[in-house]
Amino acid sequence: MARKLGRTTDQRMAMLKNLTTDLLVYGRIETTEARAKEVRKLAENLIAIAIKEKDNFETVECKVVKAKLDSKGNKELEKVTSKNGKEYLRVVKEEKTEKRQKDMPTRLNARRKIMARTNKVKDSNGNNIDLPAKLFGEIAEKYAKREGGYTRIYKIGPRRGDCAEKVIIELV
Repeated sequence: MARKLGRTTDQRMAMLKNLTTDLLVYGRIETTEARAKEVRKLAENLIAIAIKEKDNFETVECKVVKAKLDSKGNKELEKVTSKNGKEYLRVVKEEKTEKRQKDMPTRLNARRKIMARTNKVKDSNGNNIDLPAKLFGEIAEKYAKREGGYTRIYKIGPRRGDCAEKVIIELV
């Protein structure tokens, strides 16, 4: 039977989602023992899914239309006259072909599962961290030859105040 952790379902699921996201982003977190054991189940499940689907994609060429940039990195503009005779500036566009990864259906499903069970995260500069890409890339590569047991729990003693057992859970 799953632990309820003294919370309603929506609060419990939100808390576990936050803890799982933090564990995958930072590699280790400090929490109580009961929470860590629940997070371990979720994190190991996500890592196992990522390992299974890490190479399940194909590379395709696709056309991409982007704004043309000048030497300073600004968009190039051109003067254009509209039908009623007014002049305005329009961004110059260029068309390129790029190679991109296209997920196969099972990998796409795995990506959606990962996104449903984790939160969106930003780094210290405010840029978004693509957690599914991190899982499929560096974490799956790291644990590819391992048959489970991707996390480790250390006990660090009781918490002051309520004497709950504190632990550190980390990716091995």
